[in-house]
Amino acid sequence: MTDTRGQRPPYETYNGPLPGERPGAQQQGPYQPPQAYGTPAQGTPTHGGPAQGGTLGGQSAATRKPRTGARTTPRTRKARLRVAKADPWSVMKVSFLLSIALGICTIVAAAVLWMVMDAMGVFSTVGGTISEATGSNESNGFDLQSFLSLPRVLMFTSVIAVIDVVLMTALATLGAFIYNLSAGFVGGVELTLAEDE
Repeated sequence: MTDTRGQRPPYETYNGPLPGERPGAQQQGPYQPPQAYGTPAQGTPTHGGPAQGGTLGGQSAATRKPRTGARTTPRTRKARLRVAKADPWSVMKVSFLLSIALGICTIVAAAVLWMVMDAMGVFSTVGGTISEATGSNESNGFDLQSFLSLPRVLMFTSVIAVIDVVLMTALATLGAFIYNLSAGFVGGVELTLAEDE
């Protein structure tokens, strides 16, 4: 017989009834403390571990599928704005530049049109007819070709372009002042702007 004095007795598992438990009840294993509500018990498998982002229910927020009726088409945002005031100085500058561009286009168009008509022989035919109609025994009549020469046509067109620049700039600036006065009474022009997402 081995002397066991001074030694700790070996650990034994207690399989008896717990406090408040009916004696003779079958024990399934060592005592486990109660779990918090919504937390799976120890040893209960879940759908996906912590590395996979598993939650109670088998789906995570990252892998959750969208609903069937979700709207996937882009939505167009609209804004209703009102032009309350037009700056006369900015209107004058813009109208001045636009009128200069229009004047240059007028001069180029007149030169191209004159060249096309001269190549088609319009001036010679019409000029001969006018010379015969206005001519007499003492004079040859009116010379249309010398009167409608290219330098004269370009000079006349340039004068019209300069007048057009002055008139358009003045009228646009005056229109800005008139618009500001009318916008003070009626509120201005309303615009609806749309932006695609």
